[in-house]
Amino acid sequence: MQFTNRVEAGQQLAARLGYLRGEDLVVLGLPRGGVPVALEVATALHAPLDVIVVRKLGVPFQPELGMGAIGEGGVRVLNAEVVRLARVSSAELAAVEQRERAELERRARRFRGDRLPVPLTGKTVVVVDDGIATGSTARAACQVARAQGAARVILAVPVAPPDWTDRLAGDADEFACVDTPEPFYGVGQFYADFSQTSDDEVIACLERGLPPVMAVTAPGQADDPPVRDEEVDVQAGPVRLGGYLTVPEAAVGAVVFAHGSGSSRRSSRNRYVATVLNQAGLATLLFDLLSPEEELDRANVFDVELLAGRLVEVTAWLRAQPETRELAVGYFGASTGAAAALWAAGEPDAQIGAVVSRGGRPDLAGPRLATVTAPTLLIVGGQDLVVLDLNRQAKAQLHCENSLAVVPGATHLFEEGNTLQAAAELARDWFTDHLAAGPRSEETQEAEPGLERR
Repeated sequence: MQFTNRVEAGQQLAARLGYLRGEDLVVLGLPRGGVPVALEVATALHAPLDVIVVRKLGVPFQPELGMGAIGEGGVRVLNAEVVRLARVSSAELAAVEQRERAELERRARRFRGDRLPVPLTGKTVVVVDDGIATGSTARAACQVARAQGAARVILAVPVAPPDWTDRLAGDADEFACVDTPEPFYGVGQFYADFSQTSDDEVIACLERGLPPVMAVTAPGQADDPPVRDEEVDVQAGPVRLGGYLTVPEAAVGAVVFAHGSGSSRRSSRNRYVATVLNQAGLATLLFDLLSPEEELDRANVFDVELLAGRLVEVTAWLRAQPETRELAVGYFGASTGAAAALWAAGEPDAQIGAVVSRGGRPDLAGPRLATVTAPTLLIVGGQDLVVLDLNRQAKAQLHCENSLAVVPGATHLFEEGNTLQAAAELARDWFTDHLAAGPRSEETQEAEPGLERR
């Protein structure tokens, strides 16, 4: 069999996958050639389309030997046996990951722009490529999709060698293929038109296939580009931390994101919230509280004093930048980053205008809660019962203006429906109220079970 092009191949593959129609699906295309195939599958199955960008982690002295793979959102999948046998140190592993993650982030931004990745948690995920040769990239994509929360992974391609499922057994739950011809010399021999897919073609496919809710861009973005929108390095004590700074035109305040673990600047949830804040005229600085080497020690993730100290130093850096030196500063914290934000806000002369915690652990700030003077909003999912109780206890220890907003139906990661959007809008309103207009004088109230603050 020979396909005319990737479009026809995608249509034939979609026919093989018709049994999935009606399921809670996400279709992921491997760039570049897999994306036009995936678009046909997504269209036929009425499913959202996204790109899955993965990078192999090669052994330092033998890069063709994979010791793992990385994906967006800080996901890392390691082959512990290869790492052990190759005697790869933690520092060497961190250096490889840092280099590959920079390239992964560059590619993801190129393909997706300001759009957020489609959430995979609890979904049936169909990973699509234009064919299988060695299968190494497809294997990494399946592993990353599962690590990002996919409940079921299906690897689907138009053409593959006869033994392809044996090679990839264990990496996917199901396999789908239009043809497995023999002899098999390469994917291109089965396409009349196997010309290279360009970046622009990938972007066009994604624009057609992404659901509207994921396409969050700032109004007037094309006419009013940010004053500053770039990767930055922040010196915090002995380490340099990576961050991403966005300053809209005529910004009314600045918000620093404090993330307890993983990469704040690469977190799809943080990026979504940051985009909503940018739309409201707020500058944002997403940065990593820990270096890749430090994060290997999980104790650092819970060292709130260390994280808060880093946040204080980063805030000083932000206040020294010409585009943000006149802006009131707020903190947005998630997980243990929320405790760090409150700890830092309670420092003498902190001069923090507002704090927002999303699904955070403010209780870990302990006695520092009583020293916080910045107006504080605690946002918690209604189904995140343990964290909700911890936030209620922390709220009782705050003496500043404060509010607890409970988002109905949301679990810890705000993955359900429009719950992340609701949390982002709550944060936006709190920051614009307090950073742009100054502190409010009204009494604090607990907003529960709805979203309103009374």
